[in-house]
Amino acid sequence: MENKESAVLEAMVKAGKPVKGAEVAEATGLDQKEVGKIITALKKAGKITSPKMCFYEPAK
Repeated sequence: MENKESAVLEAMVKAGKPVKGAEVAEATGLDQKEVGKIITALKKAGKITSPKMCFYEPAK
Protein backbone atom coordinates (compact mmCIF):
# COMPACT_ATOMS: atom_id res chain seq x y z
CA MET A 1 0.00 0.00 0.00
CA GLU A 2 2.88 2.37 0.79
CA ASN A 3 4.10 2.54 -2.84
CA LYS A 4 0.56 3.10 -4.12
CA GLU A 5 0.03 5.92 -1.63
CA SER A 6 3.27 7.50 -2.83
CA ALA A 7 2.15 7.16 -6.45
CA VAL A 8 -1.18 8.86 -5.68
CA LEU A 9 0.53 11.72 -3.83
CA GLU A 10 3.09 12.12 -6.61
CA ALA A 11 0.34 12.29 -9.24
CA MET A 12 -1.36 15.05 -7.24
CA VAL A 13 1.89 17.01 -6.91
CA LYS A 14 2.63 16.68 -10.65
CA ALA A 15 -0.88 17.88 -11.53
CA GLY A 16 -0.18 21.15 -9.72
CA LYS A 17 -3.89 21.72 -9.12
CA PRO A 18 -6.74 20.01 -7.27
CA VAL A 19 -7.63 16.77 -9.10
CA LYS A 20 -10.45 14.24 -9.10
CA GLY A 21 -9.90 10.62 -8.14
CA ALA A 22 -10.49 9.55 -11.75
CA GLU A 23 -7.65 11.80 -12.92
CA VAL A 24 -5.33 10.28 -10.32
CA ALA A 25 -6.38 6.77 -11.38
CA GLU A 26 -5.62 7.61 -15.01
CA ALA A 27 -2.24 9.14 -14.15
CA THR A 28 -1.14 6.24 -11.93
CA GLY A 29 -2.70 3.35 -13.83
CA LEU A 30 -4.41 2.15 -10.64
CA ASP A 31 -8.02 1.05 -10.40
CA GLN A 32 -10.39 3.94 -9.62
CA LYS A 33 -11.93 2.14 -6.61
CA GLU A 34 -8.46 1.48 -5.20
CA VAL A 35 -7.52 5.14 -5.68
CA GLY A 36 -10.69 6.11 -3.80
CA LYS A 37 -9.66 3.98 -0.82
CA ILE A 38 -6.13 5.42 -0.88
CA ILE A 39 -7.49 8.98 -1.05
CA THR A 40 -9.71 8.28 1.96
CA ALA A 41 -6.72 6.93 3.92
CA LEU A 42 -4.49 9.86 2.94
CA LYS A 43 -7.21 12.34 3.89
CA LYS A 44 -7.62 10.72 7.34
CA ALA A 45 -3.84 10.87 7.79
CA GLY A 46 -3.87 14.58 6.94
CA LYS A 47 -1.60 14.16 3.90
CA ILE A 48 -4.15 15.54 1.43
CA THR A 49 -6.97 18.07 1.58
CA SER A 50 -10.15 18.62 -0.37
CA PRO A 51 -10.47 22.28 -1.42
CA LYS A 52 -13.85 21.56 -3.01
CA MET A 53 -16.10 18.53 -3.24
CA CYS A 54 -14.53 15.55 -5.08
CA PHE A 55 -11.25 17.39 -5.72
CA TYR A 56 -8.06 16.64 -3.81
CA GLU A 57 -4.57 18.11 -3.43
CA PRO A 58 -1.55 17.48 -1.19
CA ALA A 59 -1.77 19.16 2.21
CA LYS A 60 0.41 22.25 2.50
